[in-house]
Amino acid sequence: MSRQRSSQRRDQIVQMAASNGLASVEELSAKLGVTPSTIRRDLALLTTQGKLARTYGGALSLEPHPEASLRQRLGEAYAAKRAIAAWAAEQIVPGESVLLDAGSTTAALAQILTGFTNLSVSTIGLTALEVLAEAEHLEVVLLGGRLRTLSQSFVGPVTESALERMSFDRAFMGADGVRADRGINEKDLEQTRLKELMMSRADHVYVLVHGAKLGQAPFHAWAVMPPRWTLVTDDSAPHDEVAKFRDKGIQVVIVEPASTGAA
Repeated sequence: MSRQRSSQRRDQIVQMAASNGLASVEELSAKLGVTPSTIRRDLALLTTQGKLARTYGGALSLEPHPEASLRQRLGEAYAAKRAIAAWAAEQIVPGESVLLDAGSTTAALAQILTGFTNLSVSTIGLTALEVLAEAEHLEVVLLGGRLRTLSQSFVGPVTESALERMSFDRAFMGADGVRADRGINEKDLEQTRLKELMMSRADHVYVLVHGAKLGQAPFHAWAVMPPRWTLVTDDSAPHDEVAKFRDKGIQVVIVEPASTGAA
């Protein structure tokens, strides 16, 4: 029975390391109710088995991170995403051309934009397109290409070719993770290359992410950020992570989900 409990605990450790990116000895000890020395022995065994890579104070998962589908993400942090989207919509001036990335927060922004007039909205996101399709008073442009089913987004050379012929006043981007020192994190290089192109075509760039995504790096593909951009998040964002962005000279807007105010 003790051996079974140990095996279950180690499985939990791998799952926690995979979901959080990094699991500290202290955190694992507190959550699993065992001593730090027990955790260290577990980590040593999991490292030997090739399931973890030891780091200072903890471990990094070597198992592939599962990419959540857009459908799974639509219900996460709904109030925060809605508030972030509302702030983003307030930045848009009538007559502008805006570009929407794929994602649940940009889909929330698309819903708000259906109430606008005199606006051109381009998107690579199928979910945003479905929202905007009935808005007859908007000019809606789909940047087609190969459909990436999990993210419900269009990618590839056809999408990139269309972008190279366009420019935008504002681009609103999503991310699987975002770090001050590396930029936007996504599942693969095809996505990050496209995001870099999208941002290069806009005068103003906004990255819209709820607080849990700050400092996260679930994958190994990165989009390099333009010289100037704005991070828009909610008040659940860790203060130390927010400070890292501000220390880099990046403008950070913190929106309160209970209202549309920003700080």
